[in-house]
Amino acid sequence: MSSPYSGATPVGTPQGYADPAASAGQQNYAAEYSGNMAAPTTEEGRPDVEGVSVGQLIGEVAKDMSTLMRQELELAKVELKAEAKKAGTGAGLFGAAGFAGYMMIVFLSVALWWALSHLVGHSWSALIVAVLWGVIAAVTGLMGKKKFQQVNPKPERTVETLQQVPGALKPN
Repeated sequence: MSSPYSGATPVGTPQGYADPAASAGQQNYAAEYSGNMAAPTTEEGRPDVEGVSVGQLIGEVAKDMSTLMRQELELAKVELKAEAKKAGTGAGLFGAAGFAGYMMIVFLSVALWWALSHLVGHSWSALIVAVLWGVIAAVTGLMGKKKFQQVNPKPERTVETLQQVPGALKPN
């Protein structure tokens, strides 16, 4: 038995969340996928629940809360998946750039070693080049550590919408 207070999604309405990248220009992402929440109202603006039992109303509230929690979990999954995809693409590009840079560094190091060998000998020139690369490795390692500490794995939009739930449960 359906009540006039039902927040169920009509047949044919898309279920779940869309890809956030596809709807980047939209402001209220969750509201578009929350279903038909409009209920008939009285002249005072309150839901028209005449003839509906308290048990049915509590059942509707429980069903709406369950739907809300499922939607929040789905939103969190979509957000984390999108962030992981961006991080994976960035890591792949960094890997390709790193390999190309490595090849360049190998050949420049050999050239520097050969050039220095005319001034101080082969052994000392190799040691000088190795120390230079050790300093560069230490500096870039510290910079990389600093950048990884700036990564934010928290799903911001999910946290924001979950903070609105307690206020929505309070009576007006």
